Amino acid sequence: MFHTRRTDAVLLLVAIVWGSSYLAAKTATHALPVLVVLFARYAISAIACLALVAARRKERCTRDEVRAGAVLGITQAAVLVLETYGVAHTSAANAGLIISLTIVLTPLLDRTTDNGRLPPRFFAATGVCLLAVALLMSGNGFHTPGIGDLLMLAAAVVRAAHVALVGRLTKGRAVRPLQLTTIQTAVGSALFVVPAAGALPTLTRVDAAVWGQLVYLALFCSVFAFLAQTWAVQKSSASRASLLLGTEPVWAVVVGVCLGGEGFTVLAALGAALMVTGTYWGQHIERTHRTTHIEESPCRKTAPTSV
Repeated sequence: MFHTRRTDAVLLLVAIVWGSSYLAAKTATHALPVLVVLFARYAISAIACLALVAARRKERCTRDEVRAGAVLGITQAAVLVLETYGVAHTSAANAGLIISLTIVLTPLLDRTTDNGRLPPRFFAATGVCLLAVALLMSGNGFHTPGIGDLLMLAAAVVRAAHVALVGRLTKGRAVRPLQLTTIQTAVGSALFVVPAAGALPTLTRVDAAVWGQLVYLALFCSVFAFLAQTWAVQKSSASRASLLLGTEPVWAVVVGVCLGGEGFTVLAALGAALMVTGTYWGQHIERTHRTTHIEESPCRKTAPTSV
């Protein structure tokens, strides 16, 4: 029970950090090109991770870590490209709410646990979340969704696939979160250095506030969050880790409205309420289904209790 609560507490902190990341990214992209923001975020993250690995000289990366990190580095980069371009063209509150679709999409893609087919009620919860997205995209009235909203919707799908892939590539393998995160950030830096090269001089013309946002995105929203997410997936499951990040949209709205001064229409408020309701309903259904399946499993009954 203590270990479960500790895992939940870490994931809650990740949700708060990620919820605040949308406003930080949106502010940073006002001062710098998106690709420069992404490269700086990855480069600072990679330097920090390499310093931590160097401090532990005997803990070199294994083949499993290099292979998993290379693949996950590409998928994580794809998520951040979609998220950063998306938040640059929509509100931070909307971005955080739409990305929370990951919560109900991940269990559909997670194949690391043998929990059987999800009950129909789970898909009803997914439907509530999709309705919420439609309301959030409507803004001040129903119209063609904006490019930023659509990019965030795509980011939610790719992030769900990424979280499920973390579970698949690390389950049953001696993969350490720090080494895996180091490989991911190095891969991300390599992917963005060439596309961002022409605009890198803009980094010398921004003030300390923008650099503070870049450092925050790198050290807290990337290094800490990636490490915590990988650790939590290994301690529980991809589905549980994703479900426990369900408070992220709430923090995104709080930060966007209170600190970013973003407006919030009646339709958007209704969409936000439906999104939170749908995600928590989906959480409850998935958790109940998984717990029941484990209790009914013959293998589970004969297995010794882990400490």
